[in-house]
Amino acid sequence: MNAVAAAALSDSEFSKFQRVIEQEIGIHLSDAKRSLLQSRLGRRLRQLGIESYGDYFDLVMKGDAQERSLMFDAICTNETSFFREAPHFELLRSQIVPRWRSDAAAGLRAKRIRIWSAACSTGEEPYSLAMLLLDELGGAGWDLAIDATDVSTRALEHSRRGVWPSSKASSIPESYLRRYMLRGTRARSGTVQAGDQVRSILRFGRLNLVQDSYPFGEYDAVFCRNVLIYFTAALRTAVVQRLLRHLAGGGYFFVGHAETLVGVTESVRTVIPTVYVR
Repeated sequence: MNAVAAAALSDSEFSKFQRVIEQEIGIHLSDAKRSLLQSRLGRRLRQLGIESYGDYFDLVMKGDAQERSLMFDAICTNETSFFREAPHFELLRSQIVPRWRSDAAAGLRAKRIRIWSAACSTGEEPYSLAMLLLDELGGAGWDLAIDATDVSTRALEHSRRGVWPSSKASSIPESYLRRYMLRGTRARSGTVQAGDQVRSILRFGRLNLVQDSYPFGEYDAVFCRNVLIYFTAALRTAVVQRLLRHLAGGGYFFVGHAETLVGVTESVRTVIPTVYVR
């Protein structure tokens, strides 16, 4: 075993990484995550031929922006799936979209929908939303757009490609799969690929939720699922407050199954657990 593979992450080195990761992307690594950090960064040390975590820390802190981004990519879990947390999509399909449709028919709103998928990971969430919106509102004069953001450049590259292993398609409803996804001649063997219609309403960009403000307008719905749980309580409150500045009146806010806005903000009310309306 070479020296890099055998390198151990010292207490002081772990503390340095803990501090910068929390400060810059908001993820708090408890002491129990030390072995995880050592494993994930260890692969990068071996690739670079660097012999200690301290030397690697110096590299990313002395102006190597690309390596700094790669370090944060290594920390992000990026675990997701199509139509994850099915009750959210059922609520959209059965209650929220019909309300948007009826309000537009009554002249109470424009036929325009904007959704933000914050922390979109490898794209399954925004592509799921796009399929649902197109199926319910496409071809009826609606202006549809979904902004999808993440702090991980690697995850965003995956999202933009819109190609996944065919095994990922098992959670996509068959009618959506036939209508909006490609298999066979236009997709690589063993993969499923997003079709042009779905891609046309998606916009991807890198955004760090820890930053002080977000360069966006208002949204009819904001999805920020399974990321707030990694933040400290103070940061969670700050991020939610910033996100809510971009949620239109009557707009919906979605969090993950292990998350809640109870005790975080009083400016929204609960629709169902993990879904709130302003």
